[in-house]
Amino acid sequence: MTQSTTSPKQRLRVLYLSWRDRENPEAGGAETFTERTSEVLTQQGHDVTIFTASFPGASPRTRHGDVRVLRRGSKFSVYLHGMLHVLRHRDDYDVVLDVQNGVPFWAPLVAGDLPVINIVHHVHREQWSAVFGPKVARLGWLLESRLAPFVYRRSRYVTVSKSTRSELEELGVDPGRVDLVYSGNDRPEDLDAYARLERTEAPTMLFLGRLVPHKHVEQAVDILASRAMSHPDLELHVVGGGYWEDAIAEHARARGVADRVHLHGFVEESRKHELLARAWVVVMPSHKEGWGLTIVEAGLHGTPAVAYEFAGGPSESIVHGRTGLLADSVSEFEDHVIRLVDDHAMRRDLGRTARLYASSFDWVRAGRRLESVIGSVLGLTDRYRDDVIDLDALIATRPEPRRTELEVVAS
Repeated sequence: MTQSTTSPKQRLRVLYLSWRDRENPEAGGAETFTERTSEVLTQQGHDVTIFTASFPGASPRTRHGDVRVLRRGSKFSVYLHGMLHVLRHRDDYDVVLDVQNGVPFWAPLVAGDLPVINIVHHVHREQWSAVFGPKVARLGWLLESRLAPFVYRRSRYVTVSKSTRSELEELGVDPGRVDLVYSGNDRPEDLDAYARLERTEAPTMLFLGRLVPHKHVEQAVDILASRAMSHPDLELHVVGGGYWEDAIAEHARARGVADRVHLHGFVEESRKHELLARAWVVVMPSHKEGWGLTIVEAGLHGTPAVAYEFAGGPSESIVHGRTGLLADSVSEFEDHVIRLVDDHAMRRDLGRTARLYASSFDWVRAGRRLESVIGSVLGLTDRYRDDVIDLDALIATRPEPRRTELEVVAS
C-alpha cells in the first residue's frame, strides 16, 4: 500500500452497522471502536449514522454528540432491520461500514452500487461452541467461515490486528483487501493524578471486560485457589457486567475463594481508571481477542498485563517481556501472573514501558486511518501503509520522566 497524506475533501455520509452501541449493557471493545471512530469522522466534517439493536429502555433515535443513532430490532433481528434500512436508504449514504461480530449484516446483498467495508475485530471460530449449542455453533461457523467471505468477496476489509488479518486469510479473504487500523486509547485528562495513587496493599489481579463465557474469567479465579497456600492474600477484582456474572460468583464459592473475588459490575470511568492504576497486574484469560483494549488502557497506568499469545490481538497489544507477558497454556498463564506479583522490579520495568507503548495509540489517529480507508475505497485518496509501532524508537525518543512519576509507577 502507498502512503497517503490526504483525507477525503468532500463531506461523506457514512452508515455504520453495529449490533450494539455504547449505551447497550452488553457493549464491549468493538462498540468502543465504532463509537470513537464515528466521533472522529464527524470531527473531520462527515455525517455518521450508527444503525444498531434496541434494548430495554432504549430510545429508537438518539444522538451521541454529532453522531446519529438509530435502533431497531433485537440483538438477532437487528441484522434483518439493518438490511432493510440499507435497501430503503442506500441513496442516502456514500459508504457502509458493516461490523461483523461473528456474522455481518450482509449489506452487499442489498447495497447495490453503494460501497461496503467489512470491519472484523476477530474471527469467532472457537467462540461459537463456547456460547451456543452444537447445532447453532455449526451454523454460525458456517456463516462466518464460508458464506461471509463469499458475500464480501468484492469488499474491502478493516481489522484491528495483523493476527486477525491472518485468520481472515485462512478463510479465503485476500490479505491485500484487508487494511489495518489499530484501536485507539482514551487518555484521561487527569492521568498524572492517577499516577500518584498507590498500588493496593495486598497483591491484586484485575479483569476488565464483559462477563461472558468466552472471556474465561474462571481461570483467574482458579489462580487464587491453586495458590492459596503460597499467596493467601492475592485478590481478584472483576470490573464489568454481563449475564455470566452469577456463574463467576458461583465458581468462586465452589473454589473457596469468594472472599477474595470482588465483583464490581459496571463502574464510572473515574473508578475504572482508579482500579487500573492501583492493580498490580491486569489479566486477560480470553482465548480470542481482536485487540485487547483493556491491555493498553492498563498500560497508561503503568500496569502490566498477562494474556494468551494464541488469543490473537494481545500478541500485538502486548510486547512480550517488555510491556507484559504472553502465555501459551493455562499453567504458563498462572506462572506469569505469580512471577509479576512476586517480582517488584519486573513489574516496575514492564509497567514503565507499557505506559510508553500505550500512549502511542489514540482515537484521532485511528479515526483518521479509517477515514483514509473510506477515501481509498471511494477513489478519493491512496491507500496507506500498515501502522508500525516501533517500541525501540519510542523508547529512544521518550522524554525523561519526572522523578515523582517514576516513583509512583514503580510502586
